[in-house]
Amino acid sequence: MAAAVLPMIPEHRQTYNAAFSPARYQQMLADIDRQLPGQLDFRVAETPVFVPALLRDKLIAAGESIIRVIEQPDFKELTEGAIPPHQRVPNESARPEFLTFDFAVCRHANGELEPQLIEMQGFPSLYAFQSWLPGEFARFFPIPDSVSPFLTVPDFEAYQTRMRQFILGGQPAENVILLELFPERQKTRVDFALSRKLWNIETVCLTKIRRNGRDLFYENNGQLISVKRIYNRIIFDELERYPDLITEFNLTADVDVSWVGHPNWFFRVSKYTLPFLQGPFVPPSYFLKDLKTYPSDLSNYVLKPLFSFAGAGVRLHITAAELDALPDKHNYLLQRKVAYEPVVQSPDGLVKCEIRLLYIWPDGEASPQLVTGLGRLSRGEMIGVDFNKDKDWVGGTSPLFER
Repeated sequence: MAAAVLPMIPEHRQTYNAAFSPARYQQMLADIDRQLPGQLDFRVAETPVFVPALLRDKLIAAGESIIRVIEQPDFKELTEGAIPPHQRVPNESARPEFLTFDFAVCRHANGELEPQLIEMQGFPSLYAFQSWLPGEFARFFPIPDSVSPFLTVPDFEAYQTRMRQFILGGQPAENVILLELFPERQKTRVDFALSRKLWNIETVCLTKIRRNGRDLFYENNGQLISVKRIYNRIIFDELERYPDLITEFNLTADVDVSWVGHPNWFFRVSKYTLPFLQGPFVPPSYFLKDLKTYPSDLSNYVLKPLFSFAGAGVRLHITAAELDALPDKHNYLLQRKVAYEPVVQSPDGLVKCEIRLLYIWPDGEASPQLVTGLGRLSRGEMIGVDFNKDKDWVGGTSPLFER
């Protein structure tokens, strides 16, 4: 059967697995902790994903088809309803500075592997960590030169130069901050540490921002430093978990800063965008409120809240009666399920895979640039921690694309 074939560059997989041992994997994790003590707070999988050229090209084509919709002159008009009025931030940029698209690796009826869109965000992902992690894999395991984590830049150094220029946006590094809510508690804090190490920008908690009129400041070594540009990592959904939080800077205030990752794009490019997309790599999606009747094969659909993140509130198994009972249908969409194809060979079977494409869109450039990717491995019903507890060969990883 097709699933028994090793489609993800078999020779690289065989070489890697032959060299793999749990002890060497633990050495890699220990080396990450040595360099970034106490910062890694999510599971890194035992292996990268070797992405063959055919699948790479389909991923690129899928991403370009989505970007064409975002580039439409009426895209902002289409997505005005995505932004909750009390969370709208002034001085929105013309285009999203970041785009991330999550694709399940599936198998077409013709036997070829293909991507199917699961999720999308106009919000930064682990842009520092995902450029750095492949180097760790290469320190401990055989990684051939014929694959690369980078897609439009040649190597690690060129990537860092490009990202540093983009994040800083012409400002001195000390006037640019990575803004987060309680960053020391975030599972993604390893990326914050690397953002400082690679791009020399400080991570600052929202509660530590000082405001004087339209000017923002943060304290460093007893001095107040002016904030001119914000690399935003705060998600409103999390911020709303602290209704009694008092801060000098409210994200919706009109202040004298530029954003790299304007908060409004988190809402515009999101699950809210899915019903506007079509194509061979996009499963049909519908706003629940717009459906007069439900699909006849409702068991093949998943219910997703429009305004949540990290898989919160997703329901895999639903009935028409449960949908009828929802009092707030305007907050949900139905998306056709996809069949993940187990494609990554572990020592004890095949594992499912998801690949996230990471783009940047610097101000003044005509189109976004696809710079790197993020991979996630799963043995559970869904990708994510809750579905993969106590399992191995699962978690976050690096997609390495055939050159």
